[in-house]
Amino acid sequence: TSECPSGNLHLHEFKKFFGLNSQSSEEELVFSEIVFRSFDTNKDGKLDFIEFVAAVNLVFRGKLVDKLKWSFKVYDSDGNGSLNRQEVRHIVKIITKIKRLDDSDAPEDIDDICDRIFEMVDKNKDSEICLEEFIEGAEKDPWLLDRLKLDIGPVDWVFRRSPDE
Repeated sequence: TSECPSGNLHLHEFKKFFGLNSQSSEEELVFSEIVFRSFDTNKDGKLDFIEFVAAVNLVFRGKLVDKLKWSFKVYDSDGNGSLNRQEVRHIVKIITKIKRLDDSDAPEDIDDICDRIFEMVDKNKDSEICLEEFIEGAEKDPWLLDRLKLDIGPVDWVFRRSPDE
């Protein structure tokens, strides 16, 4: 209650809840806003109790297909039900930069990742990825699953807390 006195979780409280602050990378802050908007189903700029419970349930107990549907929703920035190369590139770029914060391996090229995703997932070659193609591709290939499924559960690469927390 002291964390969220209004009973609704606003964006600044959401960021604080996950340990984000002025020292967080731009990618972490942008991604947290995208995630927040995806959970704000009624688009009122805050997460009410039901939205919060649904989000927690998805993150910790959701089935793979439900997590993939949510991931698709995050990628689909214009909400038209299909992903174009620009939408995929935007999220892949953010996630790749976040993952690299703790990764010393040679970075993969964002455009190469997007090309490979579209080559493997866009079955009808219309330069758009529909939900069915997204889910089918992710379920068939571990590399694709790793790139497409946005895992914001208890993973270090999305929301890193400072060592003294």
